[in-house]
Amino acid sequence: MGQGIEQVAPLVKEPANFQLRTNCDPHTDNFELRAHGPLVRIVGESSTQLGRDFVWQAHGYDVVRRILGDHENFTTRPQFTQAKSGAHVEAQFVGQISTYDPPEHTRLRKMLTPEFTVRRIRRMEPAIQSLVDDRLDMLEAEGSPADLQGLFADPVGAHALCELLGIPRDDQREFVRRIRRNADLSRGLKARAADSAAFNRYLDNLIGRQRADPDDGLLGTIVREHGGNVTDEELRGLCTALILGGVETVAGMIGFGVLALLQNPGQIPLLFEGQEKADRVVNELVRYLSPVQAPNPRLAIKDVVVDGQLIKAGDYVLCSVLMANRDEALTSDPNVFDANRIAVSDVGFGHGIHYCVGAALARSMLRTAYQTLWRRFPGLRLAVPVEEVRYRSAFVDCPDQVPVTW
Repeated sequence: MGQGIEQVAPLVKEPANFQLRTNCDPHTDNFELRAHGPLVRIVGESSTQLGRDFVWQAHGYDVVRRILGDHENFTTRPQFTQAKSGAHVEAQFVGQISTYDPPEHTRLRKMLTPEFTVRRIRRMEPAIQSLVDDRLDMLEAEGSPADLQGLFADPVGAHALCELLGIPRDDQREFVRRIRRNADLSRGLKARAADSAAFNRYLDNLIGRQRADPDDGLLGTIVREHGGNVTDEELRGLCTALILGGVETVAGMIGFGVLALLQNPGQIPLLFEGQEKADRVVNELVRYLSPVQAPNPRLAIKDVVVDGQLIKAGDYVLCSVLMANRDEALTSDPNVFDANRIAVSDVGFGHGIHYCVGAALARSMLRTAYQTLWRRFPGLRLAVPVEEVRYRSAFVDCPDQVPVTW
């Protein structure tokens, strides 16, 4: 297998809080777990949910990057078994590209990629700037103190994605409400299922309209250029994947980014020292915060040795992007926010074939959001102690409210 197999990794009881964070930082349970090594076996809720005696937990940068980049030995397909066809996808995951392997993943990715080119992003920038300006007008009109998360961070990500997909303006408010209700893990399964069904009905109607009269949005463009090669179910899945991957991620990055910058005010001026330095701030925030703590579980489809450990076919591996980006193997002083550090190849947007297709657009949106916010409100500060900021129960780490004053 190309590597020697060392002593088997320790078997550790899953820490109670290892999937939580303390404000901008990983919870201390994460560091205690990583002290056992960059790749360990854990027993607890995660293994029970995945139906295994244990699951592997990867915390080290090199290990996480290796696993995320290895689609020949690991799959993201849910409940994969070797008896199934390589092209098999469960009905509820059709079109959700994060659960696909090549060649189907390659086919769908090629449809999406042209919609996230530099040229396309530049075309979207005036609309994003207008959206950011409008939301900051509303924040100012609310008066100090105000909830920056609800009035600014949440709407910017959601409505920008609506613009990308081609959701009519009159539908966007209800569309976004359904997205957030469906992503709220504090709500019961029955309630979330009802919202999901209504959400899917809307997407089906939208796809039908785009089939009949495609516009210049992402959906319309895919229909116009690939209509005969993509099914309605795949289009619905692609929309769902973009929404799940984009809305809460941008909202979380804006909210957490504001918290991080307010705790490191000496780095705020870098946002206004040219695009290169502004981009460094955004990139460092993505590394430092990593609101998507873990991507889809990876399932070994054959025996493979990683970091001297034999991961057997059928074993699940959970990869902690948050802890990989806080590893000294990636950069020195990883728990310090420093936008002046030398650029690093973090895994905040993933790695390998499932690297976030909208990463460049997200960075552009974040740069615009941070710059415009501090131009409008140079005296921005938290209205409560940072310890009082509360967080959502959702798929992506995100503040629930960020009370600010100016």
